Amino acid sequence: MANDIKRGEAILSLKPDSTFILRDNVLEWLDSEQTKPTESEIDAEIIKLQAEYDSKEYARKRKAKYDALNQFELISDDAINGTTTHKDAIVAIKAAHPKP
Repeated sequence: MANDIKRGEAILSLKPDSTFILRDNVLEWLDSEQTKPTESEIDAEIIKLQAEYDSKEYARKRKAKYDALNQFELISDDAINGTTTHKDAIVAIKAAHPKP
């Protein structure tokens, strides 16, 4: 599940609510309130944001599996039948996609 952090995302992370135009990777700074970030600051922020995104891959995989479950029905069935189907499904998902 790849996600490449874009320069615009990095700039907004560094300088929230800033005003700029990014065209063909050329940054035109329009903000008179904030200073323009340097290329090295932008590059470092891209690396930081990508690392943060990559570190949460397990959570995105878990969420996709959780969303595929009909959890309310499983919980209800477990309450009626005295089973642990819902709990077992959650434990299996967590085991398949462990938190680092």
